[in-house]
Amino acid sequence: MNMILFMMALSLTLSITLTLLNFWLAQMTPDSEKLSPYECGFDPLGSARLPFSIRFFLVAILFLLFDLEIALLLPLPWATQLQTPTTTLTWTSTLILLLTLGLAYEWTQGGLEWAE
Repeated sequence: MNMILFMMALSLTLSITLTLLNFWLAQMTPDSEKLSPYECGFDPLGSARLPFSIRFFLVAILFLLFDLEIALLLPLPWATQLQTPTTTLTWTSTLILLLTLGLAYEWTQGGLEWAE
């Protein structure tokens, strides 16, 4: 019970502090250098609104997809201690096979190519 009250008091204190800081910092007026699109001190040479290639986004999404699926394999050292390790091995092999087939498909379709 004491831990719950402590956590509630801590979260309330943190919320009030962050709210007060937000109101206090919102009153400060930024200068022209802070409002510029680049804070490095150099004037921009071109437009900051150049379009990105869709290939960049496709490769980034593929990376996130495969990275998240690999994260599913992280609990395997603990899963091998279950009652049926053959089931764990079967599911692991299936997941790795599915990842390999997905990678091969993307590779053959040209989804990993930077240049067209």
